[in-house]
Amino acid sequence: MDIKNAQKVVDNWINEHGVRYFNELTNMAQLTEEVGEVARIIARRYGEQSEKESDKDKDLGEELADVLFVVLCLANQTGVDLQKAFDKRMDKKAKRDHDRHHNNEKLK
Repeated sequence: MDIKNAQKVVDNWINEHGVRYFNELTNMAQLTEEVGEVARIIARRYGEQSEKESDKDKDLGEELADVLFVVLCLANQTGVDLQKAFDKRMDKKAKRDHDRHHNNEKLK
């Protein structure tokens, strides 16, 4: 599924199952919460912190999907064509960073 269709799927879900989109500030706070949940899993599972027993069943993929869902909500409610923006950003990064990382001594 491409991003444009993902935005449509989220909008359809909001219209069928939700009452309306939360306002932008609420969704921004919700996005921060979801990113925090991803950070907790990464820090405890792949970082130096020990993983609590209650966190061992957390699914990183599901938490990342929660982040994506809220990002798609924010794009929809602010009129952003995220597919177009993403494609533009990837083109810019490809041109700007083509050799940048290959020449980075820290990555060798």
